Amino acid sequence: MSVLAQIEQWPVENAVSVVVDGNGKIIGRHGDEEKIYPLASVTKLLSTYAFLIALEEEAISLADPAGPEGSTVHNLFSHTAGYDFDSDVIRFPVGTKRGYSNIGFEKLAEHLERETGIDFPSYVQEAVFGPLGMASTEIAGSCAKDGRSTAADLAKFAAELLNPTLISSATMSEATRVHFEGLAGILPGYGRQNPNDWGLGFEIRSSKNPHWTGASHPAATFGHFGQSGTFLWVDPVDRIACVTLTDRNFGPWAAEAWAPFNEDVLRQYS
Repeated sequence: MSVLAQIEQWPVENAVSVVVDGNGKIIGRHGDEEKIYPLASVTKLLSTYAFLIALEEEAISLADPAGPEGSTVHNLFSHTAGYDFDSDVIRFPVGTKRGYSNIGFEKLAEHLERETGIDFPSYVQEAVFGPLGMASTEIAGSCAKDGRSTAADLAKFAAELLNPTLISSATMSEATRVHFEGLAGILPGYGRQNPNDWGLGFEIRSSKNPHWTGASHPAATFGHFGQSGTFLWVDPVDRIACVTLTDRNFGPWAAEAWAPFNEDVLRQYS
């Protein structure tokens, strides 16, 4: 029996999981791949890709001032601008801590809208969803948390993360390395991490403990999880990715179930 069938034992009404290999093919699947789920912060991965495209097109640059005084696009993109989690309150000086923030991402989208004259939901649709054939995906609201999608669409996106076609491999490598190294911070749901490593939009596993990926996942593993009970990770060493969506909010059940599940996925498919 596929390890993915473990999701049937989780305390959720609906769940789906797919595994994508380095060739972009689905090599494991369980559940309804066409059911639409709210993504919560997995939305940030989709928005990140749009921001990276904008960087390559030189519509924006990492050095652009954006956010609080002294902050840049680079700070917003890597959660070091000093913002509170979900308000525009400034909690710390720019660049001194890793302060995971929805507001920071929303400020980044506002900056892109000003520079391009295109509203962000339209930009990400034209830049990402359309080219990848993600017909069941949208961001209706916050670029940080209001995405909706299916496992089928996110499998296409995971394939793109493994084999970039919309951005260069150099841009992808830059986005998935640690930016502002050595900063401590809170990983929501898992407590203080030192360091709390992040790339450009992508959370990087690094040495974090506890963590939602498995203990054997390479430090270079990147992705995101969402409060709505969703996650997507990419292992660039073993060249696999996993998308898992549920309809129950993240909580102790997920903190307990996800890491061993992801460990088993890595063991079976790598």
